[in-house]
Amino acid sequence: LEESPDSAYHSHGSSLEEEAAERMDDEEQERLLSYWQSVGRGHQVDVPRDMAEPIQQLTRNNNPQERQTIPFTLIQRKEKLGDLLYEKRQYGKAKWACIKMKEKQYEQSICLGFMKLMRYICEQNSSGLYLGITIPIVTIVHTNESQSAMTQSVTVAYYLPEVLQDEPPHPFDSDIIIEEWPSTIVYSRSFRGITNEDSIMREISVLAAILESPELCLQDTFIIAGYTNPAAANRHNEIWFLQRP
Repeated sequence: LEESPDSAYHSHGSSLEEEAAERMDDEEQERLLSYWQSVGRGHQVDVPRDMAEPIQQLTRNNNPQERQTIPFTLIQRKEKLGDLLYEKRQYGKAKWACIKMKEKQYEQSICLGFMKLMRYICEQNSSGLYLGITIPIVTIVHTNESQSAMTQSVTVAYYLPEVLQDEPPHPFDSDIIIEEWPSTIVYSRSFRGITNEDSIMREISVLAAILESPELCLQDTFIIAGYTNPAAANRHNEIWFLQRP
């Protein structure tokens, strides 16, 4: 069958549009990758080229309405002169994708750990699907008994969306472990800005001073909850104290 000139134009036109869209796609990927690479250098982290696609996927799906907040029950809000000092919350039993990191600096550990989790979220899993972002992404940190110094070993963790809780997709990366965490009561206080050893130790001492009974909480294990990606400058974070089981 001969192709009519009209249909030939349409098929040719659509292929030109597809080529243009692909070119824009590639340009967007390059722009995002180079942005993340420059941010990474600031944290002494190399962002490899194979992160281009996960970064683009995550950026495109990062509308606030697309993000699922980890559910919790609010038990108490402690305020002073209209300022929120902390919240006492209960988080239910749930499955998390976790990765242990032990870089020289905390910032390096969270950036590298987050990149590995991004790959898992962005199709590098047994379902082959984009899993969706949940917030906050959390990091478990440890201190010595006197809470004067942090250890290098941290765990970066991603809460699996509700629909995947029963059967979480398996990660292709063997460093990522799916763990079930028990129901936990946390004392949570907000802070903004970068997270490093100094800012974390400062926030730990601030919350310890505010709590009526800090001894009810674990003394050497804390959680940093991040609501903004590690590339952002003015991040929204929380420090969580964990009530002893």
